[in-house]
Amino acid sequence: MKKSRFSEEQIATALRQVDAGAPIPEVTRALGISEATYDVWRKQYGQMAIAEIRRLRQLEEENRKLKQLVADLTLDKVILQEVLAKKKL
Repeated sequence: MKKSRFSEEQIATALRQVDAGAPIPEVTRALGISEATYDVWRKQYGQMAIAEIRRLRQLEEENRKLKQLVADLTLDKVILQEVLAKKKL
């Protein structure tokens, strides 16, 4: 997963600024992001606090690593099964 150039604090601050009444185009222009990026942040992080956003990112990274581990082990298993099948012949 690509590392965001914005910290959890920056994302949460941007979301809170708009909640407080700041216009979306003004906030997105100040951060140098598109309104689509803001919409993605709003959908993904919604009303989360900074600590919750940080924890979500940690869990997503851990999940990515575990999926990669499972994929590697599955590939190893398939290779070993093929080798055993060839030895039996």
